[in-house]
Amino acid sequence: MKANVGDHLVVESRSAEQHRVEGEIIEVQGESGAPPYLVRWPDGHQGLLFPGPDAHVRPHDPGTDQES
Repeated sequence: MKANVGDHLVVESRSAEQHRVEGEIIEVQGESGAPPYLVRWPDGHQGLLFPGPDAHVRPHDPGTDQES
């Protein structure tokens, strides 16, 4: 898995009771885009993680950026 700062990490649901979650990668600590990643989740929580097989990276789309 490879990622860049600004990409999104998507973790798919493992069961019907859980929902898919998507967070912004704010730091890449591995070499050449490899994990671990520091991720900011929608609730504001930040965590360092090595994504499992239920996760994938959605590349950053500059067209979705909003100007302040």
